Amino acid sequence: MLKKRASGSAWSWLWFALGAAYFIIPLYATVDFSLRAKRGELSLLAYANVLKDPRFGETFLFSAEMSLLTIVTGIILIVPTAYWIHIRLPKLRPVMEFITLLPFVVPAVVLVFGLIRIYSHPPFMLVSSPALLVAAYLVLALPYLYRSVDTGLRSIDIRSLTEAAQSLGATWPTIIIRVILPNLRASILSGAFVTFAIVMGEFTMASLLVWPAFGPYMDLLSSSKIYEPSALAVISFALTWGTTAAIQLLSRRIPGQAPMAGLK
Repeated sequence: MLKKRASGSAWSWLWFALGAAYFIIPLYATVDFSLRAKRGELSLLAYANVLKDPRFGETFLFSAEMSLLTIVTGIILIVPTAYWIHIRLPKLRPVMEFITLLPFVVPAVVLVFGLIRIYSHPPFMLVSSPALLVAAYLVLALPYLYRSVDTGLRSIDIRSLTEAAQSLGATWPTIIIRVILPNLRASILSGAFVTFAIVMGEFTMASLLVWPAFGPYMDLLSSSKIYEPSALAVISFALTWGTTAAIQLLSRRIPGQAPMAGLK
């Protein structure tokens, strides 16, 4: 018995080490290469060149803003929809799961050309509006956001919570905002993290819709520089993970809400 446990523990540590090496070795190689801008010595010259470029801050802030708008829009649209399907239309769940898988089937370049074709002439002239870019990003993030919310809804007894809230006189908006959302905080945050990462690195839609996003900037830099793209990849990795860690830390500091408190 002890031998089996020791063998299982050894295999677990082996797979953990292989997984860690899969992520750490490429990251280490990227960091090492980014420090080779000066021949024969390690330096931060490539990082200094990236940080001095005004387009770095502009594109990163633009993509961060678009990602936050995408997350907020997704929460507003997906949470009530998923809740209503769970509580009233459970037979439509397979249909919604199929719809949310379509972004995996339809290539991003096909989707963006379709958006340009539809929204480049009256009555919907939205090609020059960031709203179209947010909508396109939301389509890309739909499989992750919807499944995070759907998993969260299945992990709680939403029918009992709804009936209890209705017995206290709560309206549907009150139930969603003050009962359902607090119970889905962890699920929403997990979907928000993935959405943030997708938007920050997205290239096709931002490029074809001609927006100064972070993804096109990284591609432009990689076509004209040698060491700076590696430095930019490390910086973007650190900023993205730093931002998600800050969001998670902030969410933990938000006091929990009693689901049925103050509904009257």
